[in-house]
Amino acid sequence: MEQVSHLIGGERVDGASTLDISNPSTGQAIRRLACADTATVAQAVAAAKAAFPAWRDTPPARRAQVMFRFKQLLEEHAERLVQLISEEHGKTLEDALGELKRGIENVEYACGVPELLKGEYSHNVGPGIDAWSNFQPLGVVAGITPFNFPAMVPLWMYPMAIACGNTFILKPSEKDPTSSLAIAELLQEAGAPKGVINVVHGDREAVEALLDAPDVKAISFVGSTPIAESLYARGAASGKRVQALGGAKNHAVVLPDADIDNAATTLMGAAFGSCGERCMAISVAVCVGDDTADRLIETLQPKIAELKVGPGTDKGLDMGPLVTNEHRDKVLGYIEDGLRSGAELLADGRGLSVPGHEDGFFLGGCLFDKVTPQMRIYREEIFGPVLCVVRVDSLDAAIELINAHEYGNGTCLFTRDGEAARRFADKIEVGMVGINVPLPVPVAYHSFGGWKRSLFGDLHAYGPDAVRFYTRRKAVSQRWAAPFEKAHAEFNFPSGS
Repeated sequence: MEQVSHLIGGERVDGASTLDISNPSTGQAIRRLACADTATVAQAVAAAKAAFPAWRDTPPARRAQVMFRFKQLLEEHAERLVQLISEEHGKTLEDALGELKRGIENVEYACGVPELLKGEYSHNVGPGIDAWSNFQPLGVVAGITPFNFPAMVPLWMYPMAIACGNTFILKPSEKDPTSSLAIAELLQEAGAPKGVINVVHGDREAVEALLDAPDVKAISFVGSTPIAESLYARGAASGKRVQALGGAKNHAVVLPDADIDNAATTLMGAAFGSCGERCMAISVAVCVGDDTADRLIETLQPKIAELKVGPGTDKGLDMGPLVTNEHRDKVLGYIEDGLRSGAELLADGRGLSVPGHEDGFFLGGCLFDKVTPQMRIYREEIFGPVLCVVRVDSLDAAIELINAHEYGNGTCLFTRDGEAARRFADKIEVGMVGINVPLPVPVAYHSFGGWKRSLFGDLHAYGPDAVRFYTRRKAVSQRWAAPFEKAHAEFNFPSGS
């Protein structure tokens, strides 16, 4: 089988051990992945550290030129990259292309880095004194990315980190790393010097080695909340700047005045797109009033029954398989738990078999009604094609329900009432809010991140916050004395007045 190697200092490097990479549509191993041990990670850190001084001193305009060429190469190689994503993750070709396009948007934003790194300047802040600030890179930085977006999430991180003058080490998910590696190699082809971008693969040993490496100055992570919280604490304890995006339980509130047909149609994509394996997936529909719930369910049920499910590499599908057999079993466990808790399973996707792909990790769309906040299927992130309906009697009750949840990643409201929409957006304690927009993922020139236990760290991902995360501000005050001017001591604290 094809070997997927590390990329260190511009060269392919074999691993100390290997893992299988499987195609979730067939259940068969298709590649072998090199896994990094502590020594391999140290080699990557050394390569990134050696490349940093020259890259830091490269003018931002030249770094931007690399990003422009990188964007062009991503677009030219899109078909191959999309195929790799679908082969290893299982998502449909159309969904994989959408992921890649959203990643490219972040490269476009990084192309403007000369403007983004401009500091502030003030003339004559004191007698003959000028002051300014600038943004300087940190050094070697790293990112640990999840399986559900093997192209997009790495592109949230390293284009801006590298454009700001840092060097980068990426540790992609071991479940679907080939597209991540291919994209990093395109950045090298675009002109990034050897060692500016490095990729190491592996499991816990590689992650811990990055967290503990003293020369890694900042680390960004996307994954489940328990792991995000643990990595945040460990990285911060070792003196790193850490940003850790965790889990989610995203609610869609449906008011009685909402356009139910439109709400149901958009909820289908938000709940079942990519098999629900998205941190922004809508997994709970909060219906205000029993009539609203009944109308929504009546509209959703035939749509769920008509979902086109099959191997992700086929065209014209709605859903592919889940990423691994173990993950499918985990989702099945949640469904069984929901039934034991008394929820009503109105659409049951269990037992789905795709002809010719009987060993694939498939699960059809599932719909639960009569879900309560005490149930595990409500409290925890399922990360699968399962939509739960919760019934409440008012918008205020819906807001209270959402605000009481430990996660605060994304939410949306379906309504025709402008006052209700404004009140919802103002009162809801969630980081990303949509009004009649079920997946309110910010565009690249804004920043992405949730509240509460959905984000650990002070800054959100990509956009303007990325510049702050991957740089540190330096303030300079400067005075040039006139010829023969005599300096004198000032014992009071200086001020500009």
